[in-house]
Amino acid sequence: MPPAKKRTRTYDPAKTRAAVLAQFGNVREAVATLTAEQLVLPTRLGDWTVRELIAHTGMALAAVGRFLDKPEPPKQDATVLDWPFATSANSGAIAEVAQQLAERNPDLDAFLAGIEKQFTEHLARHPGSRLLDTSAGAMPLSDYLVTRTVELVVHTDDLNAAVPGLDIPYDRQALAASTRLLADALAVKAPGASTEVRIPPYAVVQCVEGPRHTRGTPPNVVETDPLTWIRLATGRMGWQSALADAKVGASGERADLGALLPLMA
Repeated sequence: MPPAKKRTRTYDPAKTRAAVLAQFGNVREAVATLTAEQLVLPTRLGDWTVRELIAHTGMALAAVGRFLDKPEPPKQDATVLDWPFATSANSGAIAEVAQQLAERNPDLDAFLAGIEKQFTEHLARHPGSRLLDTSAGAMPLSDYLVTRTVELVVHTDDLNAAVPGLDIPYDRQALAASTRLLADALAVKAPGASTEVRIPPYAVVQCVEGPRHTRGTPPNVVETDPLTWIRLATGRMGWQSALADAKVGASGERADLGALLPLMA
């Protein structure tokens, strides 16, 4: 279990809903352009092909309806910051379901269109305060939707990496929410105030035990861009590789985050 959490960041529910739909729409538009040859290309996710990765991306939204179909929990016992640390336990089952969905849905555009329709219908019927019994615990729908931005942004990046020439855009609000959630998760995993992690223009967090910085330039600073941070936090990129490729700047004796990453497996 991660250490005790700091105060949870708040997210605008309307902006989050719009961001999820916008990023899913970006993926849908790109999927409609893919050829049969591109759909069988390998991805960086083990044995998954592009087709299976797309099926899994659809599952990211379908999960909302699956949880809404379950009885509402009596009380909340989790927040959005619990989610990153609970994802690895379900990775095996998720892979199997994604493969089955890919086999059962040869028309991926129709598959994603159906999921999007059901998702929007669910959002129209349920307030953000409605509790969901998720794998990370009971949390409000509005919190769970923030986690969907991470899923969609990460898998957009996976698709772009798998298909040469593909350039699915990132919705700004989805990228911002993903960056902030994973930055806050780092502060949960490594509480403290000796190191400042900067991910402009979306997030700055203090973390790592040690002397507390109060004024002037922090003695330990890590700085990177949002997509590099998301890749580091989700295991798509290694810390040493990011340093070697100048994707990350790190200064100070407590600026090595290698032992803390990835946050999600």
